[in-house]
Amino acid sequence: MAARMRAFLVDDEALALKRLSRMLTATGRVEIVGSETDPVEAVQAVLEAKPDVLFLDIEMPEMTGFEMLAKLDPQPMIVFTTAYDQYALQAFGVNSIDYLLKPIEQAQLERALDKIERMRGGGEPRQEIRELLDRLSAVAAPQPDYPARIASRTGERVEFVELSRVTHFFAADKLTYAATPVKNYVVDHTIQELEQTLDPRKFVRIHRATLVNIDCVHDLHAMFAGRMLVRLKDERKTELTVSRDRVKTLKQRLGI
Repeated sequence: MAARMRAFLVDDEALALKRLSRMLTATGRVEIVGSETDPVEAVQAVLEAKPDVLFLDIEMPEMTGFEMLAKLDPQPMIVFTTAYDQYALQAFGVNSIDYLLKPIEQAQLERALDKIERMRGGGEPRQEIRELLDRLSAVAAPQPDYPARIASRTGERVEFVELSRVTHFFAADKLTYAATPVKNYVVDHTIQELEQTLDPRKFVRIHRATLVNIDCVHDLHAMFAGRMLVRLKDERKTELTVSRDRVKTLKQRLGI
């Protein structure tokens, strides 16, 4: 039986890191030798651990995955974990480099592990990663510039609400509201428009009439007919219903 591959994981999102670690362990094919949420600290940790493969996020604060990779010598095999466009990523899904699109699916993960094992066994050639870094930098587009606040108009007065204060958006009586711990603000957007405009890493649609800030989620509870109940962290312990067709997406965003 072939020895398990030794893997190191780097992702600035702790929940994403925990989920990937759990998925890799469940395969029985991987020994996780380390993980880091800080790419700067991860550089030395990876050099000391000498893993066979590095699962590396691309967009991280202080240092991108590309910048971190350039500091590693020698370099292990790399599997990028990213939310970037699939078609752009196909340009470098070759040889020494593979990718997993977030939210990661088990089939994607198994495909990447199969490829790594072929490389380890000499059944597939490895190309020098440094030769591809320039291509990677050119392909990877910057993250969209998502808004940090939203306008609420009352008559002639316009008030700006910080999105970090918004626990959720909801539609009622033909209006859309931004809910905060202090009050609800009327906003001139539909739930669908907000879903397309706001940062999807922060706000996820859980119902046709509800968009929730995942940083404000306290816990989840199963309901009948495949639905779930979300309880928020606010003083009222607000409860929101998650429709059956949106449960999977919410769980993935929460890293469970």
